Formats: sequence, C-alpha cells, structure tokens
Amino acid sequence: MSKSATKKEQRQSRPSDALPYLRLPEFFTNYRLQTLLIFSLAIFIYSGSLGHQFVQDDAIVITDNQFTQQGISGIKGILSKDTFFGFFKVEGKDLLVSGGRYRPFTLVLFAILYEFVGADPFVFHLFTVLLFAATCLVLYHTLRYLMEAELGESVAALISWIAALLFVVHPIHTEVVANIKGSDEIVTLMGSMGTLWLTLKAFDTGKSSWAWLGALVFFLACMSKENAVTFLAVIPLALLYFRRADWSRILPLMLPLVLGFIVFFIIRGSILNWKFGGAPLELMNNPYVKWTGSGWAFYSFGEKLATIFFTLGKYVWLLFFPHPLTHDYYPNQIPIQHFSEPAVWLSLLLYVGMAYYAFRQRKQRPVVSFGIFYYLFTLSIVSNLVFPVGTHMGERFVFMPSVGFVLVVAAGLVGILQRKGGWNTGALAITVGLSSLLGGGYALKTLMRIPAWKSNEQLFFTDVKTSVNSAKIRNACGGILFDKARVETDEVQRKAYCQQALPHLDKAIDIFKDYADAYITRGGCHLLLGNYEQSVADYQFALQKQPQNAKLKQSLAMALRETGKYYGEKKGDLTNAQKYLQQAWQNDPTDVETARLLGVANGVSQNHQEAIKWFSKAVELDPSNASNLFDLGTAYRMGGDIQRSQEMYAKAQALDPEILQKKGKN
Repeated sequence: MSKSATKKEQRQSRPSDALPYLRLPEFFTNYRLQTLLIFSLAIFIYSGSLGHQFVQDDAIVITDNQFTQQGISGIKGILSKDTFFGFFKVEGKDLLVSGGRYRPFTLVLFAILYEFVGADPFVFHLFTVLLFAATCLVLYHTLRYLMEAELGESVAALISWIAALLFVVHPIHTEVVANIKGSDEIVTLMGSMGTLWLTLKAFDTGKSSWAWLGALVFFLACMSKENAVTFLAVIPLALLYFRRADWSRILPLMLPLVLGFIVFFIIRGSILNWKFGGAPLELMNNPYVKWTGSGWAFYSFGEKLATIFFTLGKYVWLLFFPHPLTHDYYPNQIPIQHFSEPAVWLSLLLYVGMAYYAFRQRKQRPVVSFGIFYYLFTLSIVSNLVFPVGTHMGERFVFMPSVGFVLVVAAGLVGILQRKGGWNTGALAITVGLSSLLGGGYALKTLMRIPAWKSNEQLFFTDVKTSVNSAKIRNACGGILFDKARVETDEVQRKAYCQQALPHLDKAIDIFKDYADAYITRGGCHLLLGNYEQSVADYQFALQKQPQNAKLKQSLAMALRETGKYYGEKKGDLTNAQKYLQQAWQNDPTDVETARLLGVANGVSQNHQEAIKWFSKAVELDPSNASNLFDLGTAYRMGGDIQRSQEMYAKAQALDPEILQKKGKN
C-alpha cells in the first residue's frame, strides 16, 4: 500500500470533526514558539503574586510546619506523618480532617527550598508560578501528542493551543497558583499529565520502559495529592479514544500504574493507620451537619445529595462564568438544599445530560466526549460523593477537572472551521478571535483576582463580601481585627477594632453554635472593651469545648481577674470581686496580679490574715517586686505584727529606695 493511500484511509477513518484537510499557519504548529509563548504567558499572568505574603494554608505547610522549618532534616518527619501533623504538632489533631491527609511530596520540596532560602515568600511564590508554567507546558504537549495520531497535526495543534491558553488564564485557578500550598494541586496535575504522555509513548513505541517510568511519575503524583488516582480511568479512556486500542494492549500498560498506586496506597494506609474517612458531627470538618435547635444532626440522605448536586452545578457555572470567586465555601455559605429546589434538578439534569451526550458522541465528537468524561472522572473524587473532603466545595478542586472544560471549549471553537467547510482565513479568524476574546476576558478577571491573595487580611476582607454566610471567614475577619486591637496603643482605635470585629464573630457563632475559636476571639474583644462578664461567659463556653487548652485557661483567668478588679474598684462590690478573683486563681494559680488583688480585697474587708496570705503568695511568685513587699508589710501592720511589717518595708526599700514616696502618692 502506498504512503498516500495510507494517509487517505487514515483521513477517511477519522471522525467528521477531525478536519484532516486543515492546514494551519506555522505559528500554530511551531512547538518551540508555542512552548515559549505558553510558558511566558503563565509567568506574566501570575507575576503579580510574586510580591505577596504567605497566606491562608501556607502556614500549615510552610511557616508553622515544624518539619518544613527543619529543612532537609525535616524530610523524615514529613514522610512518616500525616501532612497536618507538622502544623498541629499533637497526635490526633492532625486527623481532624476526615480520613487524614498524606501528601508529602510537595512538603519535601518546600523543606528543600526552606533549607536554602528560609521563609522567603518571594522565592516560594516564584517556585509555585514556575511549577504552574511548567504544568501548562506538560498539558499542552500531552494534549497535542494525544490527539495528533487520530485528528492530524493541524487540528491537534489548534485544539491544544486554545485549550492550553484558556487553562493558563482561567480565573478559577488563582486559588491554586496564588496560594503556595496549592502546589500540591499543580504537581499532581503535572505528574498525572506526564503519566499520560509516558503511557502513550509506551503504546506508540512498544517499549515497556516508558510505562514503568510512567509508574514512577504516577507514584509521585499520588504522593502529592490523592486525586491523581482518577487517571487510572482517564488513561485507558485516552487510549480507547485516540489510539483505538483494545484492552489486550491497554491492560499491560496499566499494570505498572496500578502497582505504583498500590505502593502509594500501602504507604498511606500504614502512616494514617488505615483511616480513610468518616463523618464527624462537627461543622468545620463535616459540612453536612445541621443545628436542630437543641443539638447537631447529620443531613438526611436527600438533603446531602441535593446539596452535593447543587455545588456540582456551581462548579460548571464558575467554569463558564467565574464570578464571584472566593476561597471560602465553608458552612453555611452553601445552604442546605432539597430536591424541591429547581437549581438542584437543573444541576442533576445537566450532569446526566453531559454523561449521555459524551457517550452518544464518543465516535462523532471524540474530543468533546473525552473532555466531558475526563471532567466527570477527575471531579468525582472531590465531589463529596465518593468520600468527604471537609467542605462543600472549593475552587481548587476543579483545577484538575478544568482541563476537561477547556478541552471541550477548544474543540467547540475549532468546530467552527468544520461548519465553515474547512480552513480559510475568515473561519480561522473567527475561531482565533472568539478564543482570544474568551481568553482575554478570563485573563482580565484573573489579573483582577490575584491582588486579593496579597495577604490574609486582604484575602479575608475581600472574600467575606462574597462568603457572607461562612462561619470560617467571619471568624477569620474577627481574628484579624482582634489581632490589630491587641497591638494598638491608642485606646480609641483599639476599641474601634473590637467593635468592628464583634459583628463578624457574632455571625460566625450564629452559624456555628459550638465554634470555640470564635468564642475565644469574641471573649478577647469583650475583655478589651471592658465587657468583662461577657468575656468570661465566652471564655467559659470555649473551655467546655476545649478543656485541655492551657492558653485558654489563662485567658479565662485574666478575664475573671479583670472582672473581679472591676467589681472591687469601680463598683465597690467586694463580695463579687472576691468571687471572680477566686475563680481566676483556680484557673491560673501562678498569676501575681490575681494574688495581689485578693490581698487588697481582703485587706479592705478587714480580713488581715487572708490579706497576709495572698500578699505572701504574690511575693513568693515575684520576690523582686518592691510594691508587693510593701503591701505585705502593710498587711502585717494592719494585722498587728509590727516586726514583720518593718522587715517587709525594709526589703521593699532595699529593692526600691523610693517606694515610700511612690506608695505615699498612691
């Protein structure tokens, strides 16, 4: 058979949307040029994040992670513990997220980087941006290599070019790229796409070494994030669609990948003690629980399923029209849904329709069909249908699935050429023009979104305008304002910060009745505002939820002490003053000021022996404090022990020769 005849048969065997006769200008098919353009565009788009701080979950994996901060020497700890252990530093708390997390590979990269540059946010952001740019290149070359054999060089080049450009600029990716912690998503996609390329290479060359190299890359992808496992379904689908392979050739190629995953699965299971999920009755770790008025209860099956389908519909909406964007979809930003809601049925019908269309069009429109199935497969693991992910949804969860979206859009735009009868200047101009218009709009939105990730304060106060019903972001905003109040020296401004924080914290508690962190922060705000009994009530409630929190006990003791001081000095109510001061001492029997105030309260009440006892405790805790020694001397004098009184006065004067003048003025 002649070479020309073979090509003719290949063209005739391709589906009608393949456009084998399409010939593009060299600009679109030039590998080197497109590699440079795609890489440069990715860096340009996200260059605005290079001056940003560490934000959001960066603390978990970098700035507050004990293993990352140890540099290379911390790698052993990273590999042998849950990903969150280095942040919580306490056994058990790392498993608060249902099923635990074992994603050590990117933390290993962070530790190596930390070894040489320390906690330099510029270098870490540059590293993340370069990873993203490299991933976009892997995506472009893999898609092109995937489709060339079936669709021809020109069609494959044009679809891959459009898909890669849309992927680079899509605004829904800002959470992943602008948040350094998102490197796990980036590396997972890079490794998964690299595995696909290597498996295709193994199929085309017949060399199993490519498949085993793919297994190694796939193992590293799984070590970055578990959702790489979905490529065990994506890769066979790709071979069926674009290599027309039968299962006798697919299964041997999949065996190394399955073995790679099994190795990861065994390691993960042994590290996490074979915990793979669960349903805690705690809102911040399981969004599918609700307040019944008297306690917390799980969603009904119908409520959970309806809410999941509602969020799946939101994903499609944000892929087409990415506005508004937010990093926070925690409860109750997504309210409980029911199957009586039209939006739920629209989403359900949309997904059923997508699957049906993809199946029916698998031969006529293979790229569109493959893109839809790719989206469904890769989204499934983060949909909350398979296992809980800890929140209703997150824009980072569609980083990998969005490849299917851009592939479908790119195939649709190239389909214009088919409807116009093949390549001509006008048809190509329409395709490129529409692609550029869509990509330009996405790029503009991305450039507008990136500044929100500059700092935690900017991110929280930007996104709270969208996530108005999220308890988590409300608490975060209240926390930012409270932290500013604590270091503010101007009393008026300090109180202003607290007053601004309270509505956020009240809303957080209204949403999540048992939100201990919000109660703690609100207690602190009330303390600074002088709302002492409200502060005590908030701290006491929080302590019921976190009874082992030593720092919280100290905060409660401080609030009780200040309440007692207020009753004694402002109200002249010595009974309540001593009651609160005694409670403060029970919570923190090391606080010098509480002991001193109890001495004062008992002295004023003429309980001189009790006053001596408490002033003695104060001196015992802080023997170098001249004022406390003087007060103890006064208590002895009032109790009739003049000799001990003179001894204490003498010790006080030895420490501070001016103590008599100071006390005389007071």
